[in-house]
Amino acid sequence: MSTAHPDLILTGAEVRTLDPARPHATAVAVRDGVIAAVGDERDVRDWRGPGTEVVALDGAHLVPGLVDAHSHPVWGLDMATGADLSGVSDLAGLRAALAGAERTDGWVIGFGLDHNAFEGRPVDRALVEDVLGGAPAFLRLYDGHSALASGAALAAAGVTGARAFSQRSEVVCDPAGRPTGHLVEHAAMQLVERAMPRPSYAARRARLVELLAAMAATGLTGAHVMDAGDPELVAAVAEETVLPLRLRFAPWCMPGVDEAGLAELVAAQGRGGRHWTVDGVKFFMDGTVEGGTAWLEHADCHGQGTAAFWPDPDAYAAAVRHLHAAGVRTATHAIGDAAVRHVLDVVAGLGPGAAGRHRVEHIETAPDALLPRFAELGVAASMQPPHTAYTRADGTDEWSRRLGTDRAAHAWRLRDLRDAGATVTLGSDWPIAHYDVRAVLATARAPRGAASGAPGLTGLEALEGCTTHAARAAGEAPTAGRITPGHRADLTAFALDPVVVPADELAEAPVRLTVTGGHVVHRGE
Repeated sequence: MSTAHPDLILTGAEVRTLDPARPHATAVAVRDGVIAAVGDERDVRDWRGPGTEVVALDGAHLVPGLVDAHSHPVWGLDMATGADLSGVSDLAGLRAALAGAERTDGWVIGFGLDHNAFEGRPVDRALVEDVLGGAPAFLRLYDGHSALASGAALAAAGVTGARAFSQRSEVVCDPAGRPTGHLVEHAAMQLVERAMPRPSYAARRARLVELLAAMAATGLTGAHVMDAGDPELVAAVAEETVLPLRLRFAPWCMPGVDEAGLAELVAAQGRGGRHWTVDGVKFFMDGTVEGGTAWLEHADCHGQGTAAFWPDPDAYAAAVRHLHAAGVRTATHAIGDAAVRHVLDVVAGLGPGAAGRHRVEHIETAPDALLPRFAELGVAASMQPPHTAYTRADGTDEWSRRLGTDRAAHAWRLRDLRDAGATVTLGSDWPIAHYDVRAVLATARAPRGAASGAPGLTGLEALEGCTTHAARAAGEAPTAGRITPGHRADLTAFALDPVVVPADELAEAPVRLTVTGGHVVHRGE
């Protein structure tokens, strides 16, 4: 350490550094947002200066700061508004929830609705219209890729029939051409979203600050944000206060993009401020299994799933090549086996310089042959273990029924991808699943539902998924993901050891301290 004294010293900890050169320590010094020294109690007296804050962790377990590798903390402010319908399990429960739901400027707005609540019926406004009292209603399904709109909401948006879109999207209509209210994928949903009441700037700002603080309270120090967010809002908050999480935004590149649109995406790279930056571009290669829009090698049980989100998959490849040549990292949503294969094929065509620069999001079902290609091509596998809770081990859920037994048996192959040598980074996809990173770690070790028959990750591998592997997937391995001098001072302290404690206990483990960029952003009891 240089002669300058540290700003912060954490002492009395069981430090798991994930640094092979020094795996364990008991004290860490931080200066100017960077780890200045790693040592033991004997070093603290020499490190300490007159202005140094010393935090005694009293045996707490200190690990590198945890990162959610797939989240939507800004866009999610709009997605997770109104009535929380995540606890609804059947149609009777949905009708009761809507009948008693509060109105927002006359609208009934809800989110988190499980496809399984429709009990195998088609998603149709006729199932709930009579309990709404004529109010416009917009109910987001949990997957974030579909919604149910009432007749009054469709009328407010001027939606009277089918529409044509440049991307895979649909206003579902009955045989007579009348909209059923089921809106599939972003373009269709946006038709009604534009007519809905929107919270004020002040309300959104307050919610963002509250949300990021709550995320930090679970141990999160960062998030890979898979959308453009709201740069003006984030910049304003970051100038007024310290963002509790380090946010890396990847704006969307959608079908129909032209040269000017690609140039805008390239120009946006590097924009940011303290604890936030734009770094990367997000694509969609398909939608969701439950919505019938996952791109599959063979159709699902309803005869759906054989088309890509990009009507011309070669146009996707051209856009990726353009961004890669400009030095831009990409992340592609690919849930079905055909979507995953196509992304890997495109990266393979970029040549050896593509290794470590591209990633695939979700990978909910994949055959054996695709798994080794992730390591061979240097493509990171970005997985969301909590999504397994939307399925059932007995195969009676909508996801499993659509795919059939064979493909459902290839669900969320965390263990197999790690064994194949892939970089496997973990996240929640909030607000699709809760942001609590402890649940991400726990379900990575003990997957649920359709994935529960296969072994999960070890405790160490799960921790790596939110630290070293997350850093690798973001191209930040030289500066993040480990507790070692010169790395960013992003740190998380648990009362229990997250590597060895049983998964169910980890989900409730007290968070003693969260440090982001050298700033203490959460103090637990």
